[in-house]
Amino acid sequence: MYTERRDRFRKKAMALESRYNRFSLIRLVLFFGIGALFFLLWSLVSPAAAFLSLVVCLFAFAKFVFWHQRIQKEQHHYEHLTTINEQEISFLNGDYSMFGDGSEFVDPQHPYTVDLDIFGAYSFFQYTNRTSTAIGKRCLANYLQIGEQEEEILARQAAILELKEKLDWRQDFQAKGMATDDSYAHILALQEWLSQPPVILGNKMYTSALYWVPPLAVIGVVLSFLFPWQIIIPFLAPAGYFLKKTVEAINKITHQTGSAEKIIAYYGELIEHIEEAIFESPKLKILQQQLVKNGSSASSQTKRLSYLIAQLNLRNNMFAIFLNILTIWDLQWTYRLEKWKEAHQTLLLNWFNALEEIEALISLSTSTYNNPEWNMPKISNENIIIGTAVGHPLIESNKRITNDFSIPTKGHIKLVTGSNMAGKSTLLRTVSLNIVLANCGAAVCAQSFQTPLLQVYTSMRTQDALHESTSSFYAELKRLKIIIEAVEAQENIFFVMDEILKGTNSNDRHTGSKALIKQLIKSKGSGIIATHDLELGALEASYGGAIENWCMEVEVNEGELVFDYKLKKGVSQSFNATQLMKNMGIRITE
Repeated sequence: MYTERRDRFRKKAMALESRYNRFSLIRLVLFFGIGALFFLLWSLVSPAAAFLSLVVCLFAFAKFVFWHQRIQKEQHHYEHLTTINEQEISFLNGDYSMFGDGSEFVDPQHPYTVDLDIFGAYSFFQYTNRTSTAIGKRCLANYLQIGEQEEEILARQAAILELKEKLDWRQDFQAKGMATDDSYAHILALQEWLSQPPVILGNKMYTSALYWVPPLAVIGVVLSFLFPWQIIIPFLAPAGYFLKKTVEAINKITHQTGSAEKIIAYYGELIEHIEEAIFESPKLKILQQQLVKNGSSASSQTKRLSYLIAQLNLRNNMFAIFLNILTIWDLQWTYRLEKWKEAHQTLLLNWFNALEEIEALISLSTSTYNNPEWNMPKISNENIIIGTAVGHPLIESNKRITNDFSIPTKGHIKLVTGSNMAGKSTLLRTVSLNIVLANCGAAVCAQSFQTPLLQVYTSMRTQDALHESTSSFYAELKRLKIIIEAVEAQENIFFVMDEILKGTNSNDRHTGSKALIKQLIKSKGSGIIATHDLELGALEASYGGAIENWCMEVEVNEGELVFDYKLKKGVSQSFNATQLMKNMGIRITE
């Protein structure tokens, strides 16, 4: 599908480029032809005829130029569509490095994002990210960091499944967004301006000046041609006074809004694409309805805002001093901006919210489309996770090993033992990442998956922090303390821990791990703990099914390690560290 689309769009883009180039030559000929016609009529007919023909020809030429530019815009659109499908082909071949990885959202203090590779190079965010705007990127990050309630999850699921089938619409949206080059800092600056009181609007002295200062300046200019030029000074003095009086406040407004001009224009294009769509799912309809208020569309108003900012930005032009002296340009367009803000201040943030959520949903629907083996999970009120053929989303489907998995979510721990490289850590990430996806409304990498609403906590990659003079062991203890407090304070915590207390000696590690497991069970905690400490397996017999032993084994076949990455009942009976060291060239004395 992607290959066919890429080739078709590339062919269309090349045809449009050829057409644009042909008409570029015609455009040049017409320009010189209009000039020649003007001089010909001037010399052979009359100046009046020459000027009349010039006006008519320039009007027609402007129409032609506008049409010609639309060809180029369409060409760029098809070039973007070509790029989008090339990227998806690369994605299906295992390379998704071209998508933003969300590194700016990495938070070591978050309950799970670091351990589950949510952000960063080759993370799940990068895997699923198809956003074009800074606000869409942030919204997708929020989706992956914050679980939702069942009603919102089901609404997102329906929206994702609907968008999954709208391949043309999704890619057209992405292609329009590829021209966007925005920054969240610019959006924050714009939001700061929205929250500020007006400078011109509401000030009677300034607003009245908008009407009498420009005519006064024009009169002064006219009189300067009839009398000594100094007569113009008192006529221009009011303009100078008002400009000086407001320059600092308007400089601040320009700083806050100036960089948003082109961003908002692009946002208007994307919003218009949403407005024109036909949606069936309730969430998409609600988001679309946020874009229309009292018959005025969000796209037209955002484009209007972009235009107003552009006009105010003309003050940065070297000739702006003449505009300001004659029309107090700064005040005129600041007033119009503030009138726009007064009418649409609260609506703009709603429009941004609709746009960013649509982008996040497009990203998740693209992942669902690219992985037909993924399915929507069931959010259940039962205190149990049940999954069949559950796999890790970031492992390619032809290499992915899946497992059936189930675990009660009240007072139950699965102890997973196994040798090195057997797949314990991947299993922990597989289960917990799919819970995260289920709780944010996305499809999961499983044939079926049922889960209650859960808050995931992980302790897998604790590292030392030199700036805090913290060792990795102490960092792990701090992490475990957070998990214990969460389990004792809430009922919906699901934890995963990998090789707990690995920073101390084996005796302390066993004693501490045993005590931690007992405390978590007593607090009705539920989760998975991977360990090399086989002696912890003895706990199963003492807790009446609240602790289960599972393992992931390895076989040695003619000196080679063979992994099946399958979860099995019981305590691990295989060891491979010695064999691994031998394979690396370490001489082991038998």
